[in-house]
Amino acid sequence: MPFYETTIIVRQDASTQQVEKLGEDIKKILEENEGRLTKQENWGLRQLAYRVKKYRKAHYLYLNMEASPTALTQIEYMLRYQEDVLRYLTVRVDSLSDEPSAMMQSRGRGERGDRGDRGDRGERRGGDRFGDRGDRGDRGDRFERRERPERVER
Repeated sequence: MPFYETTIIVRQDASTQQVEKLGEDIKKILEENEGRLTKQENWGLRQLAYRVKKYRKAHYLYLNMEASPTALTQIEYMLRYQEDVLRYLTVRVDSLSDEPSAMMQSRGRGERGDRGDRGDRGERRGGDRFGDRGDRGDRGDRFERRERPERVER
């Protein structure tokens, strides 16, 4: 049976319970058609890159599943007519990963505290950050300016 990854974008006014129920409905369709849901991730309420049906934010639901073409057709039919679903995308993949998706792995990136494990950067060369470059040293002699020809008034 083929493997699929599905990402569903649900309206921001939908509650978390409604998003989870959508995942349960998909799981029920899969079980009725001898498929299985291997992973379900709720990415939460996220900012959209552009407005979709006047919404700036939406809930994201990510699913990994093993499904027959019949089950996939039923799932896409259900998603197409759900009024809470703004967009969905199903992609056939060669294998399913057990690891958390890239979106779930990137969540920990912003939780590093002050400077994380990179340590203090120390004092910067050449002065502070806001315009003072400190002493630049002697600039040396400038070149000799040549005489400008006098203007002739008309």
